[in-house]
Amino acid sequence: MPAPDPQDAGRCCSRRTVQKRLPILSWLPRYSLAWLQLDLIAGATVGLTVVPQALAYAEVAGLPVQYGLYSSFMGCFVYCFLGTAKDVTLGPTAIMSLLVSSYAFHDPVYAVLLAFLSGCIQLAMGLLRLGFLLDFISCPVIKGFTSAASITISFNQVKNILGLQGIPRQFFLQVYQTLRRIGETRAGDAILGLVCLVALTGLGAMKSRLPRAPSVEPLSTRVSYLIVWISATARNALVVLFAGLVAYSFQVMGSQPFTLTGKIPQGLPAFQLPLFSEVAPNGTVPFSRMVQDMGAGLAVVPLMGLLETIAIAKAFASQNDYRIDPNQELLAMGITNILGSFVSSYPVTGSFGRTAVNAQTGVCTPAGGLVTGALVLLSLAYLTSFFYYIPKAALAAVIICAVVPMFDAGIFRTLWRVKRLDLVPLSVTFLLCFWEVQYGIVAGVLVSGVLLLYPIARPPIKVSDRGELLVQPGSSLHFPAIEYLRDTVCRHALAASSPCSVILDCRHISSIDYTVVVGLADLLQELRKEGLSLAFCDLQENVLQVLLSADLEEFQHFTSWQEAARQSGAGEQPGRAAPLRRELATGLGAHPAGRLRRGRVSLKQGRFRLPRRVEVLPCCG
Repeated sequence: MPAPDPQDAGRCCSRRTVQKRLPILSWLPRYSLAWLQLDLIAGATVGLTVVPQALAYAEVAGLPVQYGLYSSFMGCFVYCFLGTAKDVTLGPTAIMSLLVSSYAFHDPVYAVLLAFLSGCIQLAMGLLRLGFLLDFISCPVIKGFTSAASITISFNQVKNILGLQGIPRQFFLQVYQTLRRIGETRAGDAILGLVCLVALTGLGAMKSRLPRAPSVEPLSTRVSYLIVWISATARNALVVLFAGLVAYSFQVMGSQPFTLTGKIPQGLPAFQLPLFSEVAPNGTVPFSRMVQDMGAGLAVVPLMGLLETIAIAKAFASQNDYRIDPNQELLAMGITNILGSFVSSYPVTGSFGRTAVNAQTGVCTPAGGLVTGALVLLSLAYLTSFFYYIPKAALAAVIICAVVPMFDAGIFRTLWRVKRLDLVPLSVTFLLCFWEVQYGIVAGVLVSGVLLLYPIARPPIKVSDRGELLVQPGSSLHFPAIEYLRDTVCRHALAASSPCSVILDCRHISSIDYTVVVGLADLLQELRKEGLSLAFCDLQENVLQVLLSADLEEFQHFTSWQEAARQSGAGEQPGRAAPLRRELATGLGAHPAGRLRRGRVSLKQGRFRLPRRVEVLPCCG
């Protein structure tokens, strides 16, 4: 058999590396006409959804509506080359728009720079494979944030439904001012907004109840099904189109009862570097000041963007039976936001609603995003004059119907039933997000961290008196827990009616650190002063090696607590070497038939020294 060619192996490895970094190379050679047809349909359907949503989400971000469109096409193109999930679509979302509103201060220059810096952070995380950091944001924190965001965003659009002007954006002031000025409601906006809400809700309910597409039915039935399906799927575009035509009709008749979107600059955005300073009326705001103003947003925005995208990608990958690469998703997100900032985009992320539409339409590859991006560019080039007549009440209805499903009322009941302690980070995040989004997320993560660290600092310790005091920690010991262990052992040992030996059952301890070793040495000395002994049993091999290397005085180890109890009952003195010597002779308690090589145990004043490393080898018979 000929030996494999090292050059062929190297080329194969290089090819796999390139395909991993450019996932398009893994599916493009297999692309077929059947895939093209499905991708065209899916891309066009998502495009009809993203254009009205982009206009609406720019309103949520507090930016001119054209910035929603500027943010909607770059992700479609980049993700086609770099994405690993065929269903995911990148673009503006309700959550990200809310965050941009909080950290960009309704200033397009800040929003575009935030996109650039967020992309740099996401790209660095992908290159350094730091995606695991997202695992520290717990589900209750995410649910609390999204539920609060659903209420905040929905109520933020009530002013547009009612036609009110000059309502502040801070939630509590917004509620107060809206209720105080409800008598100023414009009848035209309110009626149109309510009609759009009813229409969107009805079409959405109809789509969720549609049966599977008929395949053997008569042609008329299939055509009717297709019309209903398109109407329900593209409901956002149809409702906005209907509202725009109604507003245009009133404009032609010489009256306008609606608040309109207004003039939108026509044409594509210029491809240029984002501004790293801003000219203000009282001087120039330098880059350092802009970064300082964004503050926690430089952490919250990229992390929440990555979290949303990866969660969506994993959900649809599991549903449609394929795998994603989280670190490659980080790279795709980072490059999307960096390049997006060159075309005046604000930060984008994966959209759950549009991804669901993409999957339900039968998209086969990320190439469907090319069609979606092309439709957005065509809208910018030729349709901005029509966007002038879109009533703000219609866009508000689109936003409300998009974000209401994000509120998960059942999570409170579920956590009460499953684990009530998780209600604490959920409630903290939920309530503080009404004040400021960043406070809610940061506080929720901190509370989750405390709940995560508390069992490490206060592990369960079972203490039982069986003639000897048996102490059984329920988990590994780390430095925050050693004082708690020492206090527990000393309290029970000194409270015993008669002096007794202490046995530390270490079967559940898989790792310890240096602080724990120091604490155990102090515990040995404290007990010795009181005339008590401390023995260890069921030590795992790696833990035993650490304790041996620490050269603890009067260290005793047994294979079980019963053996330790027998030795204690036989009057074994703390300084005797027999228990440890017996364990070493049997291969550190892990290999009963073992022997030692290159190791030597020396006895000096009750201490055991290991001048050289101990190796355990099986005996050869």
